[in-house]
Amino acid sequence: MKIIVLGGAGGMGATACRQLAAGGALDELVVADLDGARAAKVANELAAKGARATSRAIDVLDASALRALLGGTDLVLNCAGPFFRLGVPTLEAAIDSGTHYLDICDDPEPTLAMLELDEKARGAGVFAVIGMGASPGVSNLLAARAAKRLERVDDCFTAWPLDGAAIPGGDGDLREAGSDAAGRPSAAAVHLMEQISGTIRIVEGGRLVERAPLRPIEIDYPGAGRGTVYGVGHPEPLTLLGSLGIRGRAANAMLLRPATAAYLESLAKEIDSGALTHEAAASEILSPRTGRGLAAAAKGLLLRGAGALPPFFAWLRGARQGRSVTVGCHVTSLPPGMDGATAIPAALAVEALLRERPAPGVHAPEAVIDPDAFLSVLARHCPGSPESADALAPVVEREEAAR
Repeated sequence: MKIIVLGGAGGMGATACRQLAAGGALDELVVADLDGARAAKVANELAAKGARATSRAIDVLDASALRALLGGTDLVLNCAGPFFRLGVPTLEAAIDSGTHYLDICDDPEPTLAMLELDEKARGAGVFAVIGMGASPGVSNLLAARAAKRLERVDDCFTAWPLDGAAIPGGDGDLREAGSDAAGRPSAAAVHLMEQISGTIRIVEGGRLVERAPLRPIEIDYPGAGRGTVYGVGHPEPLTLLGSLGIRGRAANAMLLRPATAAYLESLAKEIDSGALTHEAAASEILSPRTGRGLAAAAKGLLLRGAGALPPFFAWLRGARQGRSVTVGCHVTSLPPGMDGATAIPAALAVEALLRERPAPGVHAPEAVIDPDAFLSVLARHCPGSPESADALAPVVEREEAAR
């Protein structure tokens, strides 16, 4: 079994490499990255622990070199971003070389573009799974797990914490997540600025529509009560719409302190007006302007926060046996850090997919990964070692009056 990890020298890619090497099921692991020296360092670290690991320097946008690298490989795990630039060409190269594919794409636009390669992938006998990290990925599986309690899904919201809440083992501080090792705005922070500005795709009336980001969404979570989350551009509603047959609304959202919601809204307005680039706006997360911060704090007094909502959850409303039912599914733990929470689920999905071999085509995670089985395995890699899928991702519900 030979696997290539693209972007394998980055934080998420290197974490995925370590997890794959620890699994012991590979004959060869290739750490591939634009930075060949860093890729070699990761490969040497794994080789010193007994793994058969090698490294390659690769520019993903060099189409011929990428196809040559992927030839003869069982599966490529793509951790190389930004996905709006690298997602589609990498999947096309995988299909052309007959290589199965999985990535951690969290960009909505390339998600839709890669789904359009489904027929080409089926013709090549290649399976591809897009967006299998924490969010999207684990979040999709939480929604699928909750949907098992319903005969019909009307509304579906997935949510994750940006600040003000932390998953055990995870990160909950906006500025820590927003900077790279050198203290500069991270790619994730710049990506966030893109997804809180302009318009985003969400679901209304069972179809995709364009709406403004950061709109408040009130959630009444069974057993926890009411709280407010704020919409952000993300792939979950794009795929869950079809896989769950959603008839009403769907969106992805963030748990935010009210002042943070106001602060992000002010950045989004300046991005939309052209006064700030995405990079400059991301820098203001790391070094907030005093005036902007004071104005956001004042406006935040008028906004609602997340209350006692779980920090990472899927919330569905639908029907069962003629009665209206609200269902929630949340995680009690995740692998530590942003890198672990994203890359370890991706690596575990690689192992599961190579065992189970889904049908060729381009798939969302919830279409080909059994949530209960996957979450049971993921639990072993989470702080506290939850003993089962039920302990890691409890499902709660509230049944309303008959319709």
